[in-house]
Amino acid sequence: MTMEKQKVVVTGSSNGIGYLTVLTLARQGHRVFATMRGTEGKNANKKHELLEIAKKENLLIEVVELDVTSDDSVNQATDLIIKSAGNVDVLINNAGIMYVGVTEAYSLSQVQQQFDTNFFGAVRVSKAFLPHMREKGSGLIVNVSSLAGRLAFPYFGVYCASKWALEAYSESLKYELAPFGIDVSIVEPGPFPSGLLYSGPKEADNQVLEDYGDAAEVPGAMLSNFDNMFKGPDAPVTQDVADAISGLIQTKAGARPLRTVSGLDFGTIDLNTVTAPIQKELLKDVLQMGHLLELKA
Repeated sequence: MTMEKQKVVVTGSSNGIGYLTVLTLARQGHRVFATMRGTEGKNANKKHELLEIAKKENLLIEVVELDVTSDDSVNQATDLIIKSAGNVDVLINNAGIMYVGVTEAYSLSQVQQQFDTNFFGAVRVSKAFLPHMREKGSGLIVNVSSLAGRLAFPYFGVYCASKWALEAYSESLKYELAPFGIDVSIVEPGPFPSGLLYSGPKEADNQVLEDYGDAAEVPGAMLSNFDNMFKGPDAPVTQDVADAISGLIQTKAGARPLRTVSGLDFGTIDLNTVTAPIQKELLKDVLQMGHLLELKA
């Protein structure tokens, strides 16, 4: 099957899932805007690395400065991309950070910072590009969530909360944007060796950590267990998430699933299967809004 070439924006492209997604889609012939913060600073090497690969392989990759936590940065990047491309077919909200630690010991400021990237960042970027998608009557938004957006993991409470919020926002958005010809899909990766597990800061409230005693060491032990899993022969491969995103782009508009699990699922596929009919009944029978779309959760 010949895939129609798309104009794609990927946030958080400096490493992990975002980086691999940029390369995967560009190698399939898509024009990809790889966005990241610090293109002239901490991520300057990643920018040059992507551009060198693009030059060597004749790929359509353009690196754009974009900090999802900044209104000005998002608006400037959007204006630049729209001016260059004319429109955008696919937006992949991938930028994220993971806080792992004693949930109570994170300060309110830290919780707000977690949400500003994982949740408000996706909202901020979506709001910037959606008017252009609505104007042309088509588009796809892929929001990279997590199993932690459906399941609750101890010591991942702040991260889980941000991803649960993203899931609810994404699903509501899917229903509301369907009449405009715009799809919204959620990708739920399991644990992958992408560096995300170590991207968050240490808890700020040392008194709480002292009060927890030995229990405060549990998050570190959990991370060590993940490390051991990543080193095993059956370790998950981050490329699988990029391939799942590519698969959504290849799927016919209107037929894309609401949720796609990638990697170890810890029962999330079963959870999604069980809850989908309940959500469908809510829309069709309770709210009388079944006309919006045929649910394919």
